[in-house]
Amino acid sequence: MTTKTTLLAASILLCLHAGATFAAEASAADAAPADAAADAGRDATTLDAVSVVGTGQTRQVQALGRAELQREAAGTNPLKVMAKLPGVHFQSSDPWGNYEWSSKLSIRGFSQQQLGFTLDGVPLGDMSYGNHNGLHIGRAISSENLSGAELSQGSGAIDTASSGNLGGTLRFFSADPSVEFGVRLAQTLGSDSTSRSFVRMDTGDHNGFSAYLSGVFHTTDKWKGDGPQRNSQFNGKFVYAGEDFKITGFVDSSRRRETDYADLSLESAQRLGMDWDNYAKDWQRAIDAAGGIFRGGVTSVDDAYYIARGVRDDDLVYFSAEWNATPDLTLAATAYYHTNEGQGHWATPYSTSPTVPLRMRTTEYDIERTGIMPSLSWQIGNHRLQAGLWLEKNDHGVQRNFYDLKRTEPPNEIFFYRNPSERVFRQRFDTDTRMYYVLDHMEFADGRLAVDAGFKGLRVETDGKTLIGGASRASGKLVSEDNFLPQIGARWQLGEHEEIFGSYSENLSAFRTGVNGPHSTSQAAFDAAVATLEPESSKTFEAGLRTSRDRIEASVAVYRVNFENRLLAIARCAGIVGCASSFANVGDVDSRGAEVTVLWKPVAGLSWYHSLAFNDSQYESDYLDGVTLVRTKGKQAVDAPKRLYATELRWERDGLALQLGAKYTDKRYLTYLNDSKVDGFWVVDAAASYEWKELSWADAFKLQLNATNLFDKEYFGSIGTNGFVASDPKGLNYTLQSGAPRQVFVTAEVRF
Repeated sequence: MTTKTTLLAASILLCLHAGATFAAEASAADAAPADAAADAGRDATTLDAVSVVGTGQTRQVQALGRAELQREAAGTNPLKVMAKLPGVHFQSSDPWGNYEWSSKLSIRGFSQQQLGFTLDGVPLGDMSYGNHNGLHIGRAISSENLSGAELSQGSGAIDTASSGNLGGTLRFFSADPSVEFGVRLAQTLGSDSTSRSFVRMDTGDHNGFSAYLSGVFHTTDKWKGDGPQRNSQFNGKFVYAGEDFKITGFVDSSRRRETDYADLSLESAQRLGMDWDNYAKDWQRAIDAAGGIFRGGVTSVDDAYYIARGVRDDDLVYFSAEWNATPDLTLAATAYYHTNEGQGHWATPYSTSPTVPLRMRTTEYDIERTGIMPSLSWQIGNHRLQAGLWLEKNDHGVQRNFYDLKRTEPPNEIFFYRNPSERVFRQRFDTDTRMYYVLDHMEFADGRLAVDAGFKGLRVETDGKTLIGGASRASGKLVSEDNFLPQIGARWQLGEHEEIFGSYSENLSAFRTGVNGPHSTSQAAFDAAVATLEPESSKTFEAGLRTSRDRIEASVAVYRVNFENRLLAIARCAGIVGCASSFANVGDVDSRGAEVTVLWKPVAGLSWYHSLAFNDSQYESDYLDGVTLVRTKGKQAVDAPKRLYATELRWERDGLALQLGAKYTDKRYLTYLNDSKVDGFWVVDAAASYEWKELSWADAFKLQLNATNLFDKEYFGSIGTNGFVASDPKGLNYTLQSGAPRQVFVTAEVRF
């Protein structure tokens, strides 16, 4: 631990020293990367708006460039921006999509826990709230420092460092330092006392060395209820490049403090309204409710709690090196280190302190990951051979504690709690991950035919130990392994503008650890299941047609996915009670669908984007819940809308840009038996900006106005925040979040 911490500290000091030492006198704008396509991944075509075609790819690939990411309100989660791409379903209860308890992502019916995420190739785990193997993209990098994001809806890149990418991958890329010295300042103000301050300094290029340092502080009040959302973040990056080599270092330090919104049920939302929230700062009302004294329409102790929070501290550093040993042979390697400490707070009425009928219940997390990813690429004739390895050691801990509260001191300050009054359970998980891959990219017929063929092997071994909790939490080893997961795809260029593609891939998802995995059950249940427990796996077929012309770019894709051994986590009580979920293997899930994307540019400066997706994900088996047969066969997967449609109209001229976008989300089921659902809805966003360049006092000055949920639509955003149940015909499960109302933000940005 001491050596790794020293490495992190040294990395931060190196970036600070670089920023202080290599400042230059040049005065040019903070230039965007020279090649946007390169920034967004070598295998994606990035347009100024969106890449709808992924020209030349043997699988469905789409991307967003830096300009597209920066058009949203400052600080917006890139996942929310990517929701305009076909097949992507993302919801949150805040206007930026950053509030992690409510952030929910699915692609083609696969939930966030079944997708892969990386930043510059570094694995981010499944980016879930109670993450056991990574961190959310918003904590890994400031959105202002992203250069692009790439989506593979089905057959993700075979080299993606992920142990859970059953249903696709999302790869994020950080911007390189500018080759010119520059300073960038941005200030955002807006609804609910929002303030976001961003500063970045680039050293410029000095004999192949360049670096930047940036800092951001974001604070806002909740749009309903009481409590702040705060985030402070530091990023630093350097690049040292020569004729045949490139060395890169990146460091991130994030401190996030979030006050939660109340989880609603269908019944409570109808009774109390969509704007209903927790009691803070009415401490006496929370005390009364804990004692069964309700008022103002409240009928249940679970209608609201006093306060809830999420607290996360993360530090991430990586170094990568790339060497062109010969014109045809390239060697590369990346090493990374990540530490995390987090707590989830809930002022619970289900436990009492000595002087008040409430206690602070916490779920406490920590992660320490170290990994290395060596690879090589070798061009031999019309073959480009690639091979690589991913090795990671992850030490993850989770515990459940209670802290006594005082009647005269309501818990209104956000901090890490220490020295609990009671420890309920404590578990440690040591996980070793090994993945290797081999890929051959072949081109024939003067490049008109391209074929990708390869495979990867994955082995994830987790040793879980229950240190406190006895038989209520399980100890034991779990191994997820498959040494041959093939992937093959082909692309045929029909003519100058059109091409067809098709691919097949197999993927495996390792067992989750922590509060959402099999170890969260009792020892008896774990022992009974471990002999027959199988990791989730998928087989994906997809095919499509692309066209790329001056005024129109389009893509049509169809797919079918066979999802085997799907493990359902079934909530057994209110989330605040914290009883262990049960797990059921529902056998196969069959998903099939189609996606259409069109970008039309009728005249210079005007573009109109459309994406339409249809997905049908059905459980293929019934399952036993104890001795009860639950008839899920033929039912739709939860939180998997059948239809998604996005459209965006954009006009740019002489520094002025106007944008209007809308997204339709179809109905979604809340239960495995489909006897409870939320209705479909539309949400419209708008933006306008104007940029002045080459001013006498600055290189550029820009004003940007963003309005989210322009028509103030009332709707349910995230569902499943407290898990899903088999049946809930009366709508009593508190597992819904209201979508944010209309919010308006203004950003002023200056570059020197």
